[in-house]
Amino acid sequence: MNSYRDLLVWQRAMDLVDLVYRVSGALPREHAYGLGKQLQKSAVSIPSNIAEGHARDSTREYLRFISIALGSVAELETQLLICQRQGFLSDTGVTSAIQLAAEIGKMLRVLQQRLRTKVAPPNAR
Repeated sequence: MNSYRDLLVWQRAMDLVDLVYRVSGALPREHAYGLGKQLQKSAVSIPSNIAEGHARDSTREYLRFISIALGSVAELETQLLICQRQGFLSDTGVTSAIQLAAEIGKMLRVLQQRLRTKVAPPNAR
């Protein structure tokens, strides 16, 4: 694997960014700037941190960025649920985005586990 662009989790995270931009475009005008921009920022953070971590010099640093990406997944899910509870977005759009975010979260946790085995001392495995 030569590039972060080869990672399926990064590709799916990019799909999530596209979906969040579409969904957030349906926010009421008075919430489009604040909550809409926050949704977009959280979504963009996920593939960005995957890419940045992949480009780092060490597996430990990569793990740190995967952890940040996982935090962004949780942040995005929370913001989407807020939009749903407030009736700002359709259940369909929110559900699709939350399902994709959950899928990405699972993929990130698998990647995190695999990376942890690389940094664990040999006798700890």
